[in-house]
Amino acid sequence: MLESGNHYDVAIVGAGFTGLAAALDLAKSGKKVVVLERDAAPGGLAGTFEFNDGVRIEKFYHHWFNNDEFVPQLVNELGLSGEMLTLASKTGMYYNGKQWRLSTPWDLIRFTPLSLVSRIRLGLLVFRVRQVKDWRSIENLSIREWLEPLCGAEAFRVVWEPLIRAKFSIYADQVSAVWFWKKLVLRGSTRDSKGGEQLAYFKGGFGRLAEAMVDAIRRDGGEVLYGQRVTGIDVDGKKISRLNSTGGEYAANEYLFTPAFPVIADLFRNHVNTTVLERWQRVNYLGNMCLVLELDRSLSDTYWLNVNDPGFPFVGVIEHTNFDLPENYKHKRVVYLSRYLPVEDPLWGYSDAQYLEFATGHIKRMFPAFETSWVLDYRIWRAEFAQPITERGYSEYLPGPETPFCNATISTMAHIYPEDRGTNYAIREGRIAAKRIQQCLR
Repeated sequence: MLESGNHYDVAIVGAGFTGLAAALDLAKSGKKVVVLERDAAPGGLAGTFEFNDGVRIEKFYHHWFNNDEFVPQLVNELGLSGEMLTLASKTGMYYNGKQWRLSTPWDLIRFTPLSLVSRIRLGLLVFRVRQVKDWRSIENLSIREWLEPLCGAEAFRVVWEPLIRAKFSIYADQVSAVWFWKKLVLRGSTRDSKGGEQLAYFKGGFGRLAEAMVDAIRRDGGEVLYGQRVTGIDVDGKKISRLNSTGGEYAANEYLFTPAFPVIADLFRNHVNTTVLERWQRVNYLGNMCLVLELDRSLSDTYWLNVNDPGFPFVGVIEHTNFDLPENYKHKRVVYLSRYLPVEDPLWGYSDAQYLEFATGHIKRMFPAFETSWVLDYRIWRAEFAQPITERGYSEYLPGPETPFCNATISTMAHIYPEDRGTNYAIREGRIAAKRIQQCLR
């Protein structure tokens, strides 16, 4: 039965940063808001966990860039500006059995796997991509079709192609050049005066920031409820009348859905026609398996090590404690190994123990001194819809925020375009959704 207390101005599905940002603005404006989250904590892909010794860290690696706008703005509004850290990053590349530092222009000059001409072309790439003023002009080109003529076949083959294939797996040849163009434009403007990259982080992790947002929502009278998996909707004509969840039923005047499109399609399946479902299901996704290791010593002095050797199954080795200080993690070392893959891949079905054994064999090849005895603890996290695939012509088939119901809207990480999905833009999209809902409630 629907209890009278379960009627709200707005019901939001999902307590990732999009849902929380929307709820924060709506609650602040005096609206009665409820956020339903299936997990036991907020933050979505930026949620945190604890190792057995109490060390707390994100399930999936996170930072933001020093030119990001929306995360710092939110942090300041929450009165937590003193909790932001700006840190220099050490990035590199593993190629042909060797680690190469690639943090500054001088590192690029020393990258001898490329000819001098290719190194110069690679160094000039950021300036050339800035000449693109309208991303729509390159949207129907693949990354290779657009990038290879700019940087040359050698640089594309050695530097970019392995990363693109590791990132996008079976979709590598379909991804629009816009994705890569925006990455280069944004990353090119994060450099300091010496050419090094400056990144930012929130003390205690992004999950702690999500919890601060929840606290603010609750102070303004909103509710955030965990362990509430939404299982379906009820409709009344052209409106949704309520949400059904594992914790009860929730009715509202307006509804916001923030999960991935396949999840939304399942919730709406019995209430919309096949044309709508097919449009929502047109956006493809890759899953991510993220192995988080707690070690008693460091693998290297590099924060972000891109893996350009096709014999290795990871897109990168991210040693978080070469970014944030090990002292903040009880002097332990925290390392992420990330792999994007279709969920049909046999690796997806590996047990945690099987996947650890698989991964440590490759770590040993990359870092010959490594011993499994270094591993103090580990976790493996799986996200089925970790990466929306922005294929050629993406803006033409990307579903909008509208649904067939006049009181329901959608805002997912697939809507973050032409930028790639990330916390900074999830906050932006949540606030845009809140403004749209405010208009509907008037």
